[in-house]
Amino acid sequence: MKKEVKKDYDKMSLVAHKKFGGKLQIASKFKLKNRDDLSIAYTPGVAAVCMEIFNKNKTNKTLNEASNYSLKKNTIAVVSDGSAVLGLGNIGASASIPVMEGKSVLMKHFADVDAFPICLQTQDTEEIINIVKNLEPVFGGINLEDIAAPKCFEIEERLKKEMNIPVMHDDQWGAATVSLAGLINSLKVVKKSFVNLKVVVSGVGAAGLATIRLIKTYNPDVKIYALDSKGIISLSRYDTPVEAEQLNDDKKKLIDEKIIETDFDGDLNVALENSDVFIGLSKPNILTIDMVKKMNSNPIVFALANPTPEISFSDAQKSGIAVFATGRSDYPNQINNSLFFPGFWKGMLLRQAKGKGKDYDFKMLHAGAEAIAKLVKPTKQEILPSTLDMKVHKVVAKTIENFK
Repeated sequence: MKKEVKKDYDKMSLVAHKKFGGKLQIASKFKLKNRDDLSIAYTPGVAAVCMEIFNKNKTNKTLNEASNYSLKKNTIAVVSDGSAVLGLGNIGASASIPVMEGKSVLMKHFADVDAFPICLQTQDTEEIINIVKNLEPVFGGINLEDIAAPKCFEIEERLKKEMNIPVMHDDQWGAATVSLAGLINSLKVVKKSFVNLKVVVSGVGAAGLATIRLIKTYNPDVKIYALDSKGIISLSRYDTPVEAEQLNDDKKKLIDEKIIETDFDGDLNVALENSDVFIGLSKPNILTIDMVKKMNSNPIVFALANPTPEISFSDAQKSGIAVFATGRSDYPNQINNSLFFPGFWKGMLLRQAKGKGKDYDFKMLHAGAEAIAKLVKPTKQEILPSTLDMKVHKVVAKTIENFK
């Protein structure tokens, strides 16, 4: 057997990006072979198209006619302020471009959606909202990306209300939908149900809060314990004035709306006792073998901190974890939002073309998770299909497009 050669993806990526000057380019759908072509694509013919859009928009204030006559029909803006990029943190707008280009490449390759990175040289909430709102004439949807919590919640909420095109923060709902799909199949593997399932979620940033809400709305009988950097988010913390002041509004909503269990205090070690599922969206190497042994039999562990998970692959193998997943592509069971967002955006654009509107809800995301889950017969080593499987994105797009 040949010894596997470990590839230096960092070096290979640096060489490739520098060689090509990034991953995207503009390509024309029109061929300019003669004067007729030029006259149709540009002047004088283009004036008729402009006036058609102008006149139709005067009578219809909600549906922009540009969707029928321009790139708006199939184009998404991938918007970031660079404040929470991958596991790299606040690296700013310029350094975030390669990631936003990558998202755009995935949308084109997997779902034939045209997408373009919009990396903003501001991290002010109101300024971001104002800029993005003014992008509406060109784009058919806004994919928010790598914007730090908690401002990302206000930005998404405001834009969804104030724009006439769909807006989705992928770090929240893309990540949550794929996590739910993975959990649905993991429970089949270990022969457990959602009823009275004890789930521990470490990390209540964008992905953590969305994952908690999506799982709880999928089956209200799940018992979820959430932890931030200070430990379990409990009722006693909420009732203590100093502690309550440190809980932001989104954490308080989890308590007020009874989304999470709040009956005891403690750290991760305490929370994991007699639990069935651990979902980590926080920091590397916080989960130990001893902690896993405190969980119920056949524990499920999603260690999704990137690039270094909450528990190492070698420790996970030693700990008795029944189903182990990470965000990495070089380990089995990758949980990555790229399984969802290309198909989601294709489906949303098709919904708009059919006049079905810009809105989506938990039930639509649940349907997306179930559609992904059904694409494999789950085993310990395969709870989700591969992102490279083109069928995934077609199925997700069809599910979103036809959702009622």
